[in-house]
Amino acid sequence: MTQRQVRVPRATVSSLPPAPPPPPPPQRRRPAADLDPYAPLGLRLGNVVLRPALTSSLGYDSNPERAASSARKGSPFSRTEGELEIQSDWNVHELRGRLRGGYSEFFRNRDASRPDGEGTLDLRLDASRDTRILLETRTRLDTQRPGSPDLTAAVTGRPLVYQYGASAGVTHDINRLQLTLRGSVDRSDYEDGKLSNGGIVSQADRNQTQYGLRLRAAYEVTPGFRPFVQGEVDTREFDEAVDSSGYRRSSDGVTGRVGSTFEISRQLTGEISAGYQNRKYDDGRLRNLRGLIGDAAILWSPTPLTTVTLRGTSELGDTTVAGSSGTTARRVSLEIAHALRRNLIVTGLASFGRTDYDGQSLREDATSFGARIEYRLTRTFSVRASFTHERLNSTSQGSDYTANIAQVGLRVQF
Repeated sequence: MTQRQVRVPRATVSSLPPAPPPPPPPQRRRPAADLDPYAPLGLRLGNVVLRPALTSSLGYDSNPERAASSARKGSPFSRTEGELEIQSDWNVHELRGRLRGGYSEFFRNRDASRPDGEGTLDLRLDASRDTRILLETRTRLDTQRPGSPDLTAAVTGRPLVYQYGASAGVTHDINRLQLTLRGSVDRSDYEDGKLSNGGIVSQADRNQTQYGLRLRAAYEVTPGFRPFVQGEVDTREFDEAVDSSGYRRSSDGVTGRVGSTFEISRQLTGEISAGYQNRKYDDGRLRNLRGLIGDAAILWSPTPLTTVTLRGTSELGDTTVAGSSGTTARRVSLEIAHALRRNLIVTGLASFGRTDYDGQSLREDATSFGARIEYRLTRTFSVRASFTHERLNSTSQGSDYTANIAQVGLRVQF
């Protein structure tokens, strides 16, 4: 073999090492429905989850019209109640809401049959990392009891009260400081009462519109402690300048309060606030209504099976009682829920409320307590039973009453 035929072998260039496999996708937090085998899964509509529910019950009410003990007339009843929860699943922005409506029909006392309902729908628009636009709508449907001090005559049935409103605001974060400015409009309409002789008691003088503007400044001391200070001005305008007693009820109010949201641990969270409100009326005969106001909502979970919820409120309200500027209402409620098993929950409830009518020796104390049990058969079906005792003590002659309500029903949820 000649030298020309000898070839030096070429050095081979090895290929690049294979790319490492991609990291596994992050584990998404399991939804509550997966953690609780009896929680509803909901119905997905695009990126929005709907959780509808329907409850049908039968029961007995010893005093459907909340009349004085000597005039009460018990009746069996049926109740149908529908609910809808709305929750978005968007990367930015958020939509959430809850709607509830029900109707109670009393077989022996048709006049006591009544609807009720409430709902809220909130939309948060993330304009930037630090700025958010807040939009809210709300509505409530309720009825008045025949013996209410604001009803100027003994009516039959329960006149309806429609309340609805909307708010729009913006919140902006400056490091740990958060500023929120919100404007609101709320409307209240009262149905006329019907007399036993076919006459009508007009309540048009109670219809009103309220306009409010609120500014809140909150500072995050720690992730679980955010104190705040808040100021609010509002105007209440009645449709009729003068009410049935000859008073001009429109008013202007100024409110200031301080408080804090807190999360001491995962077992204890809530919000507490207290403040002072002063309300001036167009009618010089009505003295300014002023006093302490406040709100409290505390959630405590001492064990994974037990939840304790404490709520309290103090507020100033309107009235048409002659010579009274308004009402001071204070309420507190306690609810204790315990899961005997994952699908068997027992709940105890108690509440107390006191309403004082300014300028009059009129006071009402309302007390209620009861118990509820829920047995979840599947994610979709559950059986509920409850008992409630209600009592009202009033300084107004003939307004006291007691009532016992028992019912059992089937709930269907998706």
